[in-house]
Amino acid sequence: MHILRYLSPGSADARVGVLMADGQVAELDGVASLGWLWALPLEHLRERVEATLALRGPTWDLAELTVLAPVDDRTEVWACGVTYETSREARVEESEHAPDIYARVYDAERPELFFKSAAWRVAGSGQPIAVRDDSAVSVPEPEVALVVNAFGEIAGYTICDDVSSRSIEGENPLYLPQAKSYLGACAVGPVIRPAWEVADPYALAIELTISRGGVVEWTGTASTSQLHRRFDELVEYLMRADIHPDGAVLSTGTCLVPPAPFTLEEGHTVRITVPEVGVLENPVVRGLAAMKAARW
Repeated sequence: MHILRYLSPGSADARVGVLMADGQVAELDGVASLGWLWALPLEHLRERVEATLALRGPTWDLAELTVLAPVDDRTEVWACGVTYETSREARVEESEHAPDIYARVYDAERPELFFKSAAWRVAGSGQPIAVRDDSAVSVPEPEVALVVNAFGEIAGYTICDDVSSRSIEGENPLYLPQAKSYLGACAVGPVIRPAWEVADPYALAIELTISRGGVVEWTGTASTSQLHRRFDELVEYLMRADIHPDGAVLSTGTCLVPPAPFTLEEGHTVRITVPEVGVLENPVVRGLAAMKAARW
């Protein structure tokens, strides 16, 4: 079972539903948005979802729907850095002036958290992501993302591509927002697997494939078993001095980084697979003008 946000044929209004094992989608009755759902305590949220399954009202075939990015309302996307050894090594490699800062963050008590995207900027599966015109080296960063409700409870798991400019961040760690937060730098989805359906979130396989014209240029696999920190620890820091009334999506860091000098370019397709969650796939464009034209 998965939770998703979608458009039905002939409708311009996004709806929230439950995708069942047979490929049918049932609308969550009375749920205006995902943000509305994440405002509920986990116990009530689960009751709402399971009641929809029990009633089994009218359904849509998934193939008839347009699946949207599972982020809406005031829900923000945040992200964590240097939570895997691979990420630490990549950050040290690319840093021109302060490589030791990443090694120190990896072992520090406080994790690295940063704002990634507002809901309206997030790309869904099938929508374009972008590399900056002023970036020499850009990469996708495939990550398991936590869906956190307003009470700091982990409600589900999804996939996030934390698209990043290695060259900009490498010039200076203070350039992190420019390297990480711009139009086209965040894709999430396509669906959310409820937390109560994931037996062991520290045993999730992650696969990244980058291709062009159907030819694979880079691929790699990893697992959340390699994570240096615990999910509840990352959520605690996210909620420590802030509120998220419509919940938040917290991307938990990457363990797959294509080595330099590889860079994303227009024409690439990025495919991230987490078998227990889904497949997030996005074409790549270069520059703001191309991103705006492709998105709107």
